[in-house]
Amino acid sequence: MPEMPEVAAVASALDDKLRGRVIASGHLVSFSALKTFRIGLEALAGLETDRVTRHGKFIDVEAQGVHLIFHLARAGWVTWHDVAPKVPARPGKSGLALRIVLDDDSGFSLTEAGTQKHLAVYVVTDPAEVPGIAALGPDPLADDFTLDSFRAVLADAGRSQLKGVLRDQKRLAGIGNAYSDEILHAAKLSPFKPADSLDEAGGAALYEAMRTVLRGAVDAAAGLPLTDLKDAKRASMRVHGRAGETCDECGATIAEVSFADSSLQYCPGCQTGGKPLADRRMSKLLK
Repeated sequence: MPEMPEVAAVASALDDKLRGRVIASGHLVSFSALKTFRIGLEALAGLETDRVTRHGKFIDVEAQGVHLIFHLARAGWVTWHDVAPKVPARPGKSGLALRIVLDDDSGFSLTEAGTQKHLAVYVVTDPAEVPGIAALGPDPLADDFTLDSFRAVLADAGRSQLKGVLRDQKRLAGIGNAYSDEILHAAKLSPFKPADSLDEAGGAALYEAMRTVLRGAVDAAAGLPLTDLKDAKRASMRVHGRAGETCDECGATIAEVSFADSSLQYCPGCQTGGKPLADRRMSKLLK
């Protein structure tokens, strides 16, 4: 799933390519992807793009007061076309959901792999009209998101486990499954540790790890071609997706906890005092 660093890179790449260009047309292929109906996709035709930004994991293409906003969900992606395909956009194995064509025949497509379709597209005049954006928590890399701000998030989360707190978009915007694993590994904390059990040093360590991991990933992704972002993300992971491999930090074997539709990876040596978390439903909360 694209998370803050990849979404930021995609938004920046699209901003470079779209800013000042006129949208010629939009072709919706997956009708279930469009979540708004007050303004039609055709309203974008003829509008000049002002900028492309992000809100958490949402990408916002703003064109003269109209916002084309999309969320790539778990399996969505963006493909840029120097020359957009001339063949009419149609449903098919490509997973094409939406294609935007500019006045010079370039453009981009939104695609989604797999059978579960969660990619979402919105056409609005105010980003706050998108429920997911309206409910977003603070951006953890924002200049005004201080250690005290983070302590308030942890206190409000109570006994909720750190893994879930980091992933909860209503508490912190932009962090998903992969980077929450990386942040907790960097902070040397169990994913199941209750948020309100952290002492001052632990809260400060987690805040610093979160900002360092995310900033490093954002900087590393910046400027990469869209086609390289997924591989670059996978290559940078120290624990996520590396179950069974050796931890570069302590030499322990990276372990995994599986859930119904996801999994987490962690290092027992770095994070849980050598205690394995064999199964989420059976494991006790680790301090």
